Amino acid sequence: MDKGETYTVADLGLADEGALRVDWARARMPVLKALRDEAEKIKPLKGMRVAGCLHVTKETAVLIETIAAAGAEISWSGCNPLSTQDDVAAWLAREGYSVHAWHGQDVNDFYWCIDKTLEFKPTLTLDDGADLIVRVHGKRSEYAEGVLGGTEETTTGVHRLRAMGKAGDLRYPVIAVNDAITKWDFDNVYGTGQSTIDGILRATSVLIAGKTFVVSGYGHCGRGLAMRAKGMGANVIITEIDPLPALRAVMDGFRVMKMDEAAALGDIFCTATGMMDVIVKRHFESMKDGAIVANTGHYDCEINIEDLKSVSKGVRTIRDNNDEYTMADGRCIFLLADGRLVNLAAAEGHPSEVMDMSFANQYLALVRLAEEAATMDPVVYDISKEQDSDLATTKLATLGFSIDSLSPQQTAYLDDYTAGT
Repeated sequence: MDKGETYTVADLGLADEGALRVDWARARMPVLKALRDEAEKIKPLKGMRVAGCLHVTKETAVLIETIAAAGAEISWSGCNPLSTQDDVAAWLAREGYSVHAWHGQDVNDFYWCIDKTLEFKPTLTLDDGADLIVRVHGKRSEYAEGVLGGTEETTTGVHRLRAMGKAGDLRYPVIAVNDAITKWDFDNVYGTGQSTIDGILRATSVLIAGKTFVVSGYGHCGRGLAMRAKGMGANVIITEIDPLPALRAVMDGFRVMKMDEAAALGDIFCTATGMMDVIVKRHFESMKDGAIVANTGHYDCEINIEDLKSVSKGVRTIRDNNDEYTMADGRCIFLLADGRLVNLAAAEGHPSEVMDMSFANQYLALVRLAEEAATMDPVVYDISKEQDSDLATTKLATLGFSIDSLSPQQTAYLDDYTAGT
């Protein structure tokens, strides 16, 4: 472990490899580049101190560069024990950024890193899963007074923060970056779909075609994963608790059933719900020999690993991020990435192109908080429709596409309630 005054990383010697990764990502994130070029001129975050708790990946490094270019000081930790790219963390440390993150942390390490990012007394927080914000409101509440506002990247975190707001426990405003259309309709659907398949393939190298692929949850992430699995030739089953997405899955051509039924049919299982105990003991007991189990929801509690251990007589690591659990009757079940986010633990997370929009939203949300937080209530706010539209327009332009616009006559027609047949 390499430690300095402002960093704790696995190996500072990996920085050159990290630089190559960041170069690759930076070239594929044109929206953030445009924002960074503007930020360097006007410094909208000058005087701000940003504590970030978000996957330390090559894309996150480009976001950190952008926030720094806007004038902010930064301290960063990872939001998942297995998602940090050690070479990127090393590059950030070498470049002078404060970063405390390494791959393979235990729970104590994880929260130690978050606490280290808080020591420089942030004025803004940036979160993925709300662990940092909850920490500021709990065991490290002494730092809450100085925080103007925060942002949240993921569905699970937004759910936690809305619950805090509803209970009256939220002490500062938070912007739900996750709920921007340019985030969850692209990052969650297309990013999660592709990167989850990537993680499963890297950990197993199995053929997807012809397999029965069970996706738990048909929200944006589950839908994206189901689309990609179907596109690779899998027979996809959806499990759900909500009748509306379940019905949507049926209309999209998927079989929908309870997990108790799907458990005996699936070859590959992947949870995408944000809920605990989606796959438990009775499901493991009815799974096929050779079943593969993974998670692409935020926390590893979606798969009850203790239940899996309780019905196993032995475990061995077959390959990176792939553990074989042998049942008493000789069947084997393969758990990927210790039940953590398989797309980040076993692969590299979302492609840079889709994170370009998500992280542009993060940056713009921080700028809004720096300007307006003093007049905002301690509740969860949405990204504005105007910001969503502007980012989508910019992204289309960087991809070489353009769209029509309404003529004055068409605009007038929209508001003419007398118009009819």
